[in-house]
Amino acid sequence: MRRTSGALTFVLGVAVTLALAACGGGSTDSMKAAANNGLEKTKLKVGAIPIPDPAALYIANTKGFFKEEGLTIEPVTIQGGAVAVNSLKSEILDISQTNYVSTFSAVSKGEKLKLIADAYQAGPNTFVLMVPKNSPIQTPADLKGKTIAVNTFNNIGTLAVTATLKVAGLTKDDVTFKEFQFPQMAAALTTGQVDAAWMTEPFITVTQSDLGTRKLVDTMSGQTANFPIAGWMTTEEFAKNNPKTLAAFQRALARGQEIAAKDRKEVEAIVPTYTSIKKETAAVITLGTFPTTLNETRLQRVADLMAEYGILTGKLDVTTLLAPQPAATP
Repeated sequence: MRRTSGALTFVLGVAVTLALAACGGGSTDSMKAAANNGLEKTKLKVGAIPIPDPAALYIANTKGFFKEEGLTIEPVTIQGGAVAVNSLKSEILDISQTNYVSTFSAVSKGEKLKLIADAYQAGPNTFVLMVPKNSPIQTPADLKGKTIAVNTFNNIGTLAVTATLKVAGLTKDDVTFKEFQFPQMAAALTTGQVDAAWMTEPFITVTQSDLGTRKLVDTMSGQTANFPIAGWMTTEEFAKNNPKTLAAFQRALARGQEIAAKDRKEVEAIVPTYTSIKKETAAVITLGTFPTTLNETRLQRVADLMAEYGILTGKLDVTTLLAPQPAATP
């Protein structure tokens, strides 16, 4: 009986081994995937700009939400725009923060991208045109013939400024745009390289406090009031090849986004950990909102305004860019 039992155990062991081999060749990668709920990839490099917009990513990471999904997240500091798209294409990044204007522009030029989650929406005085304290510029109409700093050409900044100029009876051809990263804009203003700068927080608050700069106009009003600003994107190829990984990322990020949407104190606490914003500044900066759903109607508004101002040459249906949204639990 003992010999029979031992033989049976041996046969069952061989059968299990063969079954495992048939399912995945017994490779290390397959076993790791099985151990992580079938995730195709467990370590992700995620691009983020060091401003308040991506706060939910860092909240979710700090609280262990990604770890609970079997993911390890490595945030990578980026400037945004075309650099983010190229980093995704070259697989330097797996996922990246983006502004919607840059994404829609890239798609119109043939880039294959997917939007996977919302991140940030403008509120009053969250994106403004700043001028030096002694500037003769008093109204947007005074910007004719002037130079304006934006963080990236043909992105949300140029669109918001162009919409603001329209109200003043001007067009984008009446001004000159120059590209500066947000941290460089204060110096560009004070040294006369530009006459005005399109800024977001914390640079609005910091330059007012340190340099006495003043707000010329809130660019997120009228046509751009409560405007969708930033979201999270990846390539079509990554989304297709890593559906379980992407769903796990979306679930963890959504938990962080819910916290950011409901509790400003959580945002204030996390922002100084990944930006140069001091705790005292984080407590007083003006923040927008953190949407908890990827809403096609709101995003279509961005694409339609881009078409109106010639940033897009035709209509773009944003529903074709939205990645599937996962259920709340695996």
